[in-house]
Amino acid sequence: MKLSSDSVALKRFKVLDLTRIRSGPTCVRVLADFGAEVIRVESPAGIDPNEGALGGRETYDMLNLHRNKRSITLNLKLTEAKDIFYKLVREADVVVENYRPDVKFRLGIDYATLEKINPKIVYASISGFGEDGPYQKRPGYDQIAQGMGGLMSITGFPGQGPVRAGIAIADTGAGIYAAMGVLIALLERETSGKGQWVQANLLQSMIGLCDFQAARFLIDGDIPTQAGNDHPFATPMGTFESSDGFFNIGASGTTQYRSLCEVIGRLDLRDEPRYQSNPGRLEDRDLLNNELTGVFRGNCTAYWVERLNDAGVPCGPIYNMKEVFEDPQVQHLNAAVPVRHEELGDIRVVGQPFKLSRTPSAVSFSQRRLGQDNHDVLGALGYSADQIDELARLKVI
Repeated sequence: MKLSSDSVALKRFKVLDLTRIRSGPTCVRVLADFGAEVIRVESPAGIDPNEGALGGRETYDMLNLHRNKRSITLNLKLTEAKDIFYKLVREADVVVENYRPDVKFRLGIDYATLEKINPKIVYASISGFGEDGPYQKRPGYDQIAQGMGGLMSITGFPGQGPVRAGIAIADTGAGIYAAMGVLIALLERETSGKGQWVQANLLQSMIGLCDFQAARFLIDGDIPTQAGNDHPFATPMGTFESSDGFFNIGASGTTQYRSLCEVIGRLDLRDEPRYQSNPGRLEDRDLLNNELTGVFRGNCTAYWVERLNDAGVPCGPIYNMKEVFEDPQVQHLNAAVPVRHEELGDIRVVGQPFKLSRTPSAVSFSQRRLGQDNHDVLGALGYSADQIDELARLKVI
């Protein structure tokens, strides 16, 4: 029985998923949602010391990360299990893992080993700090990468001290970069006929996501600092208080600034000579922000969001997650995707944030039970039901 997403974009590819926690599963989820046949290779119950990581198998996090994947169990420390894995590799297109760099070599499932079995294999590794170098063996965690990649030094308010982002941005970024690398390698393979080793890591992904702030230092030698909810070098562009909460404004251009002043009836601020360019406004940002906030406190967020957007001034509310998914535009985008879980019934997961016009992503089934597809997958490799049962008895699977 072949299970995959209803999407046909990547239907011809078979992926072996050795990943855990978040960065690796994020990578594979992209492939699975666009139709690749994904076989998630897990340790038999009681073998993996990380088995309960992130709260367990049936948590919201795991259900969201591991949809559209079949599940088999293999104790890759055993020769018999490795032999089964090697048979799967012969038929596969992609292997994705996010072990610490030395683990795959210890297990004998590294790229050099698998390339000899299948020269066309695309092998993706996601690590904390890279596959070599002085930090190669360090365990990598999202918050460590946020700190070392510079993000925590520019997040938060001036003088507050370092602040982490509220999401696992290094993990997620590394997973997305790895997925992009896999797709590029598959495209290149169509010309060369050969696979290759794709490598991503949390640290470099975090630096890449810092992007303009990193370039700001590299090119100008300027070390960015915390700017709170204000834009680092454009204003008025930040968070303002209304009568019932807070909202964001992005009036970075002078035309937008002048329109903003007209909406709020402050023609004196519109016509102030110092404020006719961004540098002048930036120099007076605290004073200007206080003047604007004094006006905005006179009405509610919904009022200002409608009035300012109608005038061409970028503006938006600040939602909690409940409000996010109640927003009509979010619902129009189908950002929450319904799926049926065997035990929980109807649930919703987070959809892919990009679309293809002919072959969109799809979530066809939720996370499978541990080892649910052992008999189907091993049966397709030629193992009889009795042999599969014996492998289970020996804890190979």
